[in-house]
Amino acid sequence: MFAVTILGNNSALPAHGRHPTAQVVAIEDQLILLDCGEGTQLQMSKYKIKRSKINHLFISHLHGDHFFGLIGLITSFSLQNRQQDLHIYAPPELEKIIADQLQVSGTKLPYTLQFHALVEEGRILEEEKFTVDCFKVDHRITCFGFLITEKRKPRKLEMEKLAQVNIPTVFYSHLSMGEDYILPDGTRIANESVTTETSPPRKYAYCADTKFYPPIAEKIRGADLIYHEATYLNNLLEKAIERFHSTSVQAAQMALLAQAKKLLVGHFSSKYESLEEFRAEASAVFPNTEIAEEGVTFMV
Repeated sequence: MFAVTILGNNSALPAHGRHPTAQVVAIEDQLILLDCGEGTQLQMSKYKIKRSKINHLFISHLHGDHFFGLIGLITSFSLQNRQQDLHIYAPPELEKIIADQLQVSGTKLPYTLQFHALVEEGRILEEEKFTVDCFKVDHRITCFGFLITEKRKPRKLEMEKLAQVNIPTVFYSHLSMGEDYILPDGTRIANESVTTETSPPRKYAYCADTKFYPPIAEKIRGADLIYHEATYLNNLLEKAIERFHSTSVQAAQMALLAQAKKLLVGHFSSKYESLEEFRAEASAVFPNTEIAEEGVTFMV
């Protein structure tokens, strides 16, 4: 299972029944929360998200529509007597903000809150079955995107071919991890001659709030699914540039540059009630485009 559920797809002002940014990524048996705008908890309840499975929470930047729901979620975990650690990855200034909010409210958490400051690009989480990397985007303040990648699955053993060679069964686990086998006489049995590759690892790229910024493409190249903001339609290109945001067309151009398989566009300005034109503009450039509709789950 590797899927993304949209909890909020609007920009700064909640409008037209839409909510500020938040997404839940389900990968294997874990849930990852990407940003936590106002109303995220209500959206979790509405779409039956199991909060107990959230151990890692990523905040892209410190504009309110991306983290104003966080302290409520932290304290709700406390009220539910959460015991397992909660890991938060965010710009360093957020650590003091959280500490101050907990202090003035006299809140003592029954669990350990582990804060990981985002300062540089690179690997920020490595789990048994997936990794998370962060990369810088171009916004008005420091802002990071996130790349979630499955770890490579073991290779499939071809039992008929293995029956024809003298490889001990105790070495099969090494074969599944891609190793060649060396016979006692020095002969090498190539791994690909007795195994086949399973499906390649899938990748989901969350590009947060950003101007059109070509260096992002190198960080997310070949992603199966990318989310890129499209705050404005393309007739407001100048406004998008001025406010460090992107248009629907620019989001599609990024998907092309990154050689992505599928694009989700979101973070829509509250000036738009209908979103269909965003899909039309973006898909004219990158056909496999979807609107990041709230409550919809997209497979990676």
